[in-house]
Amino acid sequence: MSTPHDRLIALGLDLPAAPAPLAAYVPSILVPIGEGRALLYVAGQVPIKDGTFTCQGSVPDHVSVDQAQEAARVCALNILAQVEAAVGLTRVEQVVQVSGYVLSQDGFGDQPLVINAASDLLFEVLGEAGRHSRVSVGTNALPKSVSVEIAAVVLVRSSDPREG
Repeated sequence: MSTPHDRLIALGLDLPAAPAPLAAYVPSILVPIGEGRALLYVAGQVPIKDGTFTCQGSVPDHVSVDQAQEAARVCALNILAQVEAAVGLTRVEQVVQVSGYVLSQDGFGDQPLVINAASDLLFEVLGEAGRHSRVSVGTNALPKSVSVEIAAVVLVRSSDPREG
């Protein structure tokens, strides 16, 4: 059975360091729910790599759908990085919900197509545990004019199954 880390390698992806918050908030909060489980709320992640925003501007007038999908994948990788930093990817039992926001030109209605890229990546890395409920919303503004922001709620085990 392959681990999320094995799948990342197979996909040719490097898990980045968890990005620092851009303002006065914490990147994640772990809420115990009993029976050796907890919900990890991951704050909205933006398309940032090595401290640099990778995609800014509204879709599709300034940023193509393809570029926005790549930005959504970066956001998903940053979500995975936050999970790794908080509890470790091997403790993920289920991604419960993903909330995706797309900076959209008036009349643009393909937000689900953009956020699918993040959903697909979570499934590729986490397998069935990566399937989730989701909302995809268009908005006229996002922090720093990024094209995409994505938050997640993840059900995690309190201990790593490899530990015993």
